[in-house]
Amino acid sequence: MGFATHLGPWLLGTVKNTTGSTAGTVRNTGATIVAQTVNLTAAQVAGLTGTLGFIPAGALITSVQFLTTTLFASATTLKVTIAGVDVNTASTITTANTIVVTNSATFTPVAANVGSTDAAVTFTATGTSVTGAVTVVIAYVVRDASGSGVQTSA
Repeated sequence: MGFATHLGPWLLGTVKNTTGSTAGTVRNTGATIVAQTVNLTAAQVAGLTGTLGFIPAGALITSVQFLTTTLFASATTLKVTIAGVDVNTASTITTANTIVVTNSATFTPVAANVGSTDAAVTFTATGTSVTGAVTVVIAYVVRDASGSGVQTSA
């Protein structure tokens, strides 16, 4: 199976534009949720900081998760920052498990719209483990740079 790249939001539904006020005549399209994943090794985490990538302008962040596939040998914390704002305080990784990061109140406006330019995603960490692996998953809705997920009427 190959990969395909599509630029811009995919809007799915059966009614593109509202032409009435009853079901079947009111716009019902919505944007799809996509995700970016980055695998981090113990060596990368021990580097204490790094860039995970960029989220498209206007995106709405739906979740940030850490999937620890190999437990770190020593105490390790991980924090993700998007558009210069911490998603939350650092999460301590103590088991090979999934950590769902809860948005802090200060991050919520960024989650609603990362801004009019692509948003950098970075991490900071603590720990000196020589073993361990974690996958960072950031799920979001692609929208246009203004944050709109609705196409204009034809």
